[in-house]
Parts: sequence; structure tokens; C-alpha cells
Amino acid sequence: MSEHQFDLKAEWTGGLDGTGRIQAGNLDASISVPSQLDGPGIGTNPEELLLGAAATCYLITLGMLVKRQGITSLELKSEIYVENTPAMKVNRIIHRPYISVPAHTLPDQLDKINRAAYRAEQACMISKALKGNVEVTVEPEIRSDMD
Repeated sequence: MSEHQFDLKAEWTGGLDGTGRIQAGNLDASISVPSQLDGPGIGTNPEELLLGAAATCYLITLGMLVKRQGITSLELKSEIYVENTPAMKVNRIIHRPYISVPAHTLPDQLDKINRAAYRAEQACMISKALKGNVEVTVEPEIRSDMD
């Protein structure tokens, strides 16, 4: 078993109204508290980054699983729900993959693709890291090119 290390460098100035910057590999972004949570809303924020990590992990995992069924292109809409109370909490993430399949796709292939949409969430390492703390659900839409 090999372990891989990923590094992030960050800087911050100020309090709740402050701003900062993060750098990690190809990521280089301004950061702040989102305006919805009374921050300046400059750049990205922890909520978007967590959603981005969960969504990209899910999408890559799903892409690997459905490629076996001949699907090579996917779309995804994901949402994160954050409770804004004194003890802020991420409640849930919903992934809504849109999977377009050829018109001639057989019912057993459709079933495999549908199962893969759910299995990808269980196999994704970010979903595994969130398990027990954040509810992650999947609502796939599988449509024929003819629909």
C-alpha cells in the first residue's frame, strides 16, 4: 500500500470579513467567508471547496464505472446544504448526475448504469471521508439520446 501526500499553502488576513489565498497543485484561489454567511464573498470558500471535492470525486468515480457500459461523457449538478446556526454544520450534499445513453441501450445496461450511479458515491474516497458526518445522496437521471 502506498500513501500519497498533497500539500496546500494558505494565507489569511482579518476575521470573519477577511480574505486569503490558497495554493495546492493546480489550484490557486482567493478565499473568504461566503456572502450568504455574512462574509465578503470574495473568491471561493470552504463550502464550495468541500462541494467541489465531493462532486469531482463522485464524477470521476462514476466516469470510471460507466465507461464499461460505453458512456464516456457525463454531466453533474451537486448541491451542498449548510445550517447557519451558532455551531455551523454541513447537513447534506446531493449529486444529480445526468447520464445520456444511446437510444439502443438495452434494459440490463440501463440497470447497470443506474446501479453505477449509486455505487460511485459509495466508492468515492471523499464520500467515505464524510460518512457519518454529512448525508450524501444521489439522484441520477438517465436519458436516451432519443428522449
